[in-house]
Amino acid sequence: MASVADNLTMALRKQIGAKLNVLLLRFFDQNKSGEILSRVTNDLDKITETLQTGLLKLLVAIGTIVGSLAVMFYYDVLLTIIFLVFMAICIIITRMLAGKNLKYAAFRQETLGTLTGIVEEYYTGRNVIKAYNHEKESMEQVCANTELNRKATQKADFLTNSVNPLIRLITRLSQAVIAVIAGTSMLKGTMSVGVVQAFFQYVNQTAEPLTQASYMINTIQSALASAERTFELLDSEEEIADTKTPVVLNRAKGTISFEHVSFGYDSSKLLMKDISFTVKPGQKIAVVGSTGAGKTTLINLLMRFYEVNSGKILVDGISSVDMTRQGLRQNFGMVLQDTWLFGGTIAENIAYGKPDATREEIVAAAKAAKVDYFIRTMPQGYDTMLDNEGGNLSVGQRQLLTIARVFLCNPPILILDEATSSVDTRTEKEINKAMQELMNGRTSFVIAHRLSTIRDADIILFMENGNIIEQGNHQELLIGNCETGLQA
Repeated sequence: MASVADNLTMALRKQIGAKLNVLLLRFFDQNKSGEILSRVTNDLDKITETLQTGLLKLLVAIGTIVGSLAVMFYYDVLLTIIFLVFMAICIIITRMLAGKNLKYAAFRQETLGTLTGIVEEYYTGRNVIKAYNHEKESMEQVCANTELNRKATQKADFLTNSVNPLIRLITRLSQAVIAVIAGTSMLKGTMSVGVVQAFFQYVNQTAEPLTQASYMINTIQSALASAERTFELLDSEEEIADTKTPVVLNRAKGTISFEHVSFGYDSSKLLMKDISFTVKPGQKIAVVGSTGAGKTTLINLLMRFYEVNSGKILVDGISSVDMTRQGLRQNFGMVLQDTWLFGGTIAENIAYGKPDATREEIVAAAKAAKVDYFIRTMPQGYDTMLDNEGGNLSVGQRQLLTIARVFLCNPPILILDEATSSVDTRTEKEINKAMQELMNGRTSFVIAHRLSTIRDADIILFMENGNIIEQGNHQELLIGNCETGLQA
């Protein structure tokens, strides 16, 4: 059973791992990472624990009960029927408690997932919590959710542990009734002492497994509650499957076209309506607009993180849906405001997009991103281990490493989301020089807020409420706005 449980858990973990790679981005927007983590760890651990112990005991108990009842029927049908009446009462009580237990067990796992999500969230934002003196409030929130989980656990455990004495009491009552009837039969001479003694032996042999089976049925409710949460994750909506006959685009030239693209997170409420523009190879496109205007959404559609509701997005004249997601994304390099570094060496983090890169290539990319100097000041240089998402590095240093990562990949199309927003002015100028060299001959999408970034863009897309209000270069937009002002 231990082997069965471990193999089942391994199979479920593999399925969940594969599922997380094909879930809609909307799923991660709507669920805290801590809650998802709880389903992958706590819920599966509960299933494994029950399978390793509870299920085996339940099977043994059922086998013992069936065998004992067969012999009891052989000795005396009437007494066996009396015992079965009490056994039916036990089954009814077990079913009633099991139904309630499933409800409380599900609530317990839900509160545990919420608690895990809050702890993960507060751990990630610990610096902000300290900066705003919210340690007391955050602790109270954790304690409140811990108390909620304790109450849910207490109710589930009470129902689970109350089954044993309750079923044992009923079986003892059945033994008392059978003893009175069997004793009367002995006095009348219709039953021998040996038969009564043998019958009672099998009653005792059935009573304890019956108690154990009732207990295990209630214990299994915890596993069922966890299984429901696990299968709920596995049944979540997935991305549209890649086409079976994909077009292969090894290295794009960089022509990008949006043709009448419409999109909404809710299909009944479109955020973008009839978006159209064309970008030629090597052009620099600045995407500007206020917060929430739809700049990041535009990039997410380009990378096919979301599927468009209507229209087409073309790369070198090929629709993005006619390529695999992997084939599409290998032509893009992204540098986002939110940096992500994993536990590993600095060299491994830089080579994330090109694992087979040589040390010389990694160093060259680091130099191009102006990050080589500070790496060499680290204890083990490029072999320095980064833990906790690079917590021992400044925000600017982490940003520089992600920029070096893109330099190493050398993609034909770039996406830069205010890539220099976290570095000082001097470093920004150096990076901008390197970026100009990197963007030379490459199509580049830049989510921009600074005028210096916008001025030299070939196309500026000004977005508002999810739509492109104006497009053109800096000079064209200035002239257009001036003419509009004069007419007014």
